[in-house]
Amino acid sequence: MVAKIQPCLWFDGNAEEAARFYAETFPDTRIDAVHTAPGDYPAGKAGDVLTVEATILGMPFLFLNGGPAFKFDEAVSFQVATDDQAETDRYWNAIVGNGGEESACGWCRDRFGLSWQITPRRLTALIGQGGEAAARAFEAMMTMRKIDIAALDRAVKGIAR
Repeated sequence: MVAKIQPCLWFDGNAEEAARFYAETFPDTRIDAVHTAPGDYPAGKAGDVLTVEATILGMPFLFLNGGPAFKFDEAVSFQVATDDQAETDRYWNAIVGNGGEESACGWCRDRFGLSWQITPRRLTALIGQGGEAAARAFEAMMTMRKIDIAALDRAVKGIAR
C-alpha cells in the first residue's frame, strides 16, 4: 500500500545502494520493494532499477533513479533525534565515516549528498527551556560539528571545558 504522503528522493543511479546503506545504519529501516523500469527512460534502460520503496526509522520513502539532473542540497535535510551520546556518535560516524562529510551544528552529509541533522534530544530540550540555559546551549552548539551532550551540559552550568 502506498503511503498517503511520503518523500521522494532523486538519486543518480544509486538509489538501491543508498537504501541498503540506510537499512544498515538506522533501526526500523528496511527495503520494502525494488522496481525496475518497464522500458527505456532518459536516465536508464528497461530493466534498470527505477524506484526503491524504503522505510527509514519507520517512515516511508520512495527513492527514484532519476539521473544526474538534480542534486541534494541543505534546503532539505532529515533530522534524527538521538537519546544519548552513543546513539549520536553511532549515526554520525556511520554517515561521515562512509564517504560523508561533517558540517556544523550537528549537520552532516552522506556520500549520496543527502543532509542529516543528528540532534540529541538533550539539545532540543535545553533550547526549548528558553532563557539563559537555552542561550548557553545554543552558543555551545554553534561551535560544534557533531553535538557533544556533555559539553552542552557544561556550557549550561557555566563551566568552561
